[in-house]
Amino acid sequence: MTLTNEITIVVATNDRDILERNLLASSCFRSAHGHQILVQEGFSSAAEAYNDGLQRSTNELVVFVHQDVFLPEGWMCRLDRTLQQLEKTDPAWGVLGCWGAKENGEYRGHVYSSGWGVLGEGFESPEPVQTLDEIVLIVRKSAGLRFDQHLPHFHFYGTDICMRAAKMGMKSYAMSAFCIHNTSQILRLPKDFYRCYFHIRGVWKDDLPIQTTCIRISRSNAHLYRRKLEEFCLSRLRRKCSPVPRSTDPMRILEELEVAKG
Repeated sequence: MTLTNEITIVVATNDRDILERNLLASSCFRSAHGHQILVQEGFSSAAEAYNDGLQRSTNELVVFVHQDVFLPEGWMCRLDRTLQQLEKTDPAWGVLGCWGAKENGEYRGHVYSSGWGVLGEGFESPEPVQTLDEIVLIVRKSAGLRFDQHLPHFHFYGTDICMRAAKMGMKSYAMSAFCIHNTSQILRLPKDFYRCYFHIRGVWKDDLPIQTTCIRISRSNAHLYRRKLEEFCLSRLRRKCSPVPRSTDPMRILEELEVAKG
C-alpha cells in the first residue's frame, strides 16, 4: 500500500524564481504526478497562507514546505516508508517533519542547510520531538490542526502547531528523509523573528520552556539574550564573516555532497 500517491503540497512564496529553481525542480515534480500543488502568494503570514491551503486541500496528507527546499530523488519513498511505520506505531500522529528538537535540546532529522552543511544523519524509525523546523511540516487534514491566525509573519509557526498537536494528545515526529534547504544565510535575525518569539512565549507561557530548532523559549529569555549578543559580535566581525548565499542550482549541492562522500 502506497500512502503518497496523491498529496497536497502547500508553499508560501514571495519569489517565483526561487520556487522554480528549488522546490518545483525537485525530482518528484519533474514528470507527471497526481499531487495538488498550492502556491500561496500575497499572504501577510505563514499561518494565513497555510490555513488557506489546508482548507483548499483535496487530499488527506498535506505537506507545507519552504520555497527554497529541494527534495532529492527518493524523498517521497522515504516519506511513504515513515507513514507506513506510523500506521503501525502511532496512526493518530500529529505533525511530521525533516528536522526537529527534543525538550532536552537534542536534534533529530537529516537535512542540508546553507552555511551549516549536513545536519544529523539517517535513521530507521521516526523520532518523537517537541517541535519541528518550518522547512517541512506534514499533517493529516482530518487531524483538525490549524495554525495560529494571530501569529504574525513567518517564524515559529512550526513550533506553535507542534504545541497545538501536543495539547490535543498527538505526538510530533522527525523523519529520516534527507532534503536540501537552499537558503540564503543571514547573520542577524530580523525584528519579525523576535516579535514571533514573544508571541509564542505569551501564548504558551504555561508550557515553557519550549525547545525549537533555532532557540530555546523560556521565562528568563536567557537564550534570546545570548543570541542577541552573538549577533552583535558577528556584526562587528561582518567584514571577516560573510553570510553564505543561496546556490543557483541545488543539484550542485547534492553533487558536491556525493563527491565529499568519496
